[in-house]
Amino acid sequence: MRIAVIGASGNVGTAVLSRLQRAARDREAIQQSSYDTAADTGGISITAIARTIPDTSQEPYAGVDWHAIDVGKDEGRDALTLALAGADAVVHLAWAIQPNRDEAAMYRTNVTGTANALRAAGAAGVRHFVCASSVGAYSPSDKDTRKDESWPTGGIRSSHYSRHKAEQERLLDSFEQDHPEIPVARLRPGLIFQEQAGSEVGRYFLGPLIPKILLGGLPLPLLPIPKAFIFQAVHAEDVAEAYWRVVARRASGAFNIAAEPELTPERVADLLGARRVMDFPVRVLRLLVGASWRLGVQRTDPGWIDMAAQSPVMDTTRARTQLGWEARHSSREAMAEILAGMRSGSGHGGSPKMYPRRAPDAA
Repeated sequence: MRIAVIGASGNVGTAVLSRLQRAARDREAIQQSSYDTAADTGGISITAIARTIPDTSQEPYAGVDWHAIDVGKDEGRDALTLALAGADAVVHLAWAIQPNRDEAAMYRTNVTGTANALRAAGAAGVRHFVCASSVGAYSPSDKDTRKDESWPTGGIRSSHYSRHKAEQERLLDSFEQDHPEIPVARLRPGLIFQEQAGSEVGRYFLGPLIPKILLGGLPLPLLPIPKAFIFQAVHAEDVAEAYWRVVARRASGAFNIAAEPELTPERVADLLGARRVMDFPVRVLRLLVGASWRLGVQRTDPGWIDMAAQSPVMDTTRARTQLGWEARHSSREAMAEILAGMRSGSGHGGSPKMYPRRAPDAA
């Protein structure tokens, strides 16, 4: 069984490579997968694609067939098709969150990159396409009832991340119609955390002053977090397990992926050792975040506030019943890990995306 991973050097990609390599050492797991011909069950080989190749002397990047391809560039299409030739499954993870002041640059990776990956997969004749979607693809919802995979994926228009995820979903819909012979799966996880991603997440979302305030350098007696901020998280290892189960079963369709319990304002405040400011208005927080983002104090644009307030709480029944998937880490454990990782500047020295923070006070 040959598996290609696009976007293999980041937070999720690194976890997926680790899980695939563990599966490759497990003969029984391979034989129980849906790839049941003699050639398929002979073993797992991994092709990895990233814009910049990581240090292949370090795990989990060693023993992998690497290709340096920028999926957002049209000139990379032919190279991508060649890299995917002979692949039984493609796991597409490539996504850009920064620079969020340059939406065109992010669009090239997120939407054009997905279109190029789908085009290459079709041309290469792959047998299964698995894509990283997100809770951010969903249309606005209340937080009172959990939503399953049938909830509309129209996105939240004021968030570039959500708009791009919604466009990605439409590309997947079109690919399914054009290639009915290729099963297409899309995973829609909540926020994905692990301690090794602490430095990466800090660079993407914080700024030069924020770590001192949020991460233990200064006391945080009060936390201004609106009551609408109820969201879900999942550990990167658990997401990687979900990807492996989808690939092994050659599963199709959408799967919500999140751990329990959902993270309420009270639970987040408890994790940060703070007392929540009751009934803090979303619009006021959005104004504060927008102003600080425009001034360059921090790196989170106000669209993320809208997504936190409007994205649904997901029902994960389908992943449990069809994949046999259960999160081994609670959402509290996952968030505690990312907070610890941001405090320490944890990372993976072999990855160009996950490199650790060298100086204690660096952003």
